[in-house]
Amino acid sequence: MNKLVVSFLLDDVLMGLFISVPPGHVACVYDRGRGVLKKVWKPGLHLKIPFWQKAKLFNVQTLEYGIKKGFDMADPAVLGDEEIQSKTANGDDVHIQGTILFRLDEAEVSRVWQEIGEDYVEKIIRPITRSRIRLVISRHNTDDIISKRRDQIEEEIKGELTRSFQEKGVIVEDVLLSHVMPVRQTR
Repeated sequence: MNKLVVSFLLDDVLMGLFISVPPGHVACVYDRGRGVLKKVWKPGLHLKIPFWQKAKLFNVQTLEYGIKKGFDMADPAVLGDEEIQSKTANGDDVHIQGTILFRLDEAEVSRVWQEIGEDYVEKIIRPITRSRIRLVISRHNTDDIISKRRDQIEEEIKGELTRSFQEKGVIVEDVLLSHVMPVRQTR
């Protein structure tokens, strides 16, 4: 019985005093009396009140959101999406594959956790990305998208995503289109 009590004290009380934040991450703290605290803990070892405060780690490194054919959507929290089908300005359907590079804004992580939650990929990244890519593609003709102006279209998508994500605490670093093909060529 004494070993059980000692084990409990070591694991839950003593280890509950500290939160170790690794490089590339920040921690937010939920305080049972004050809610999610605005202060974000940077990498290092921090003290917290056991049982009263809960710390949650968030990755603030650059993350890769892949949009590709055959992506497995079985786990909705996975970073990525199936290829996007969209209509161009001249009415053609195209399939789009690529990568979005993004990261959480360190200064906004506590607000993201408070207002959106841990599943921000499902709630924010996936639907906004699909919508904004379709919006930009619908402004251009198929020939421009496939060959002539891809770098300009990537910049346009990045601008749309940046405007949409900025208020949500997400920073878009780059948009890279890897494959754009008319639907008639994919069959």
